[in-house]
Amino acid sequence: MTYEHTPVTVEGKRAVVIGGTSGIGGALARGFAADGADVVATSRTERRVAETAADLRDLGAETVEVTCDVTDRESIDAMFDAVVDGLGGVDILVTSQSYISRTTIADGTEADWQRVFDVQLDGTYRAVQSAAERMDEGSIIPISSISNQTAIPNLVPYTTAKGGIDSFTRVAAKELGPEIRVNAIKPGFVRSEQTTGTYDEGTERNREITRRTVHGRMADPEEIVGAAIYLASDAATYTTGSVLTVDDGFSADAFGNE
Repeated sequence: MTYEHTPVTVEGKRAVVIGGTSGIGGALARGFAADGADVVATSRTERRVAETAADLRDLGAETVEVTCDVTDRESIDAMFDAVVDGLGGVDILVTSQSYISRTTIADGTEADWQRVFDVQLDGTYRAVQSAAERMDEGSIIPISSISNQTAIPNLVPYTTAKGGIDSFTRVAAKELGPEIRVNAIKPGFVRSEQTTGTYDEGTERNREITRRTVHGRMADPEEIVGAAIYLASDAATYTTGSVLTVDDGFSADAFGNE
């Protein structure tokens, strides 16, 4: 008897990572490149795009240097056109752009709320719609957050928008499939520029993360890469409409590790 399965790899694929110059997005862009994909990592900042593109080339990837503002439909369309012109097409899209407003329900403003939604949820919608027009087949991976299923004070616009991404993922999988698969990744607490100062060691929130995770710590961004490579690979042809949690057991915890 012989047995074969499709390898878990993105080698030879063309990936766009929006928000791919820092944090989780930066780790995913470099991880895809190290695994053999050609990768475009984009954000609003030309300097960061250029620096990340240099890293991607060092890893052997072809890339295109192009900025993108997910709050601007024309900017998104122009970015995808540049990618198609430069790489010949798009096989993978990751939407990892982020904006956080740390406000309570009582103190927040409509401007705070709208800005978060414009970047997180509306930006995901715009990017997926634009990408789908240019993809014959492939994988789309919105980045969600376990914050949308846990009550985290002072983060209401962000957590609500991320909850919308989960719902959007399921509907998009139905509408865009079977040619395009759509699966979200729901990371736990990951070290990044945005978490610095809020979840630092010694804070009450860090102590709670330590208590509720199996390894007793926050994640490094690189620890999200494996999940993304699986979902983007041809090994995941029967996986769509899923929201994959990568949180070291945080959301499953009830009594800690003792």
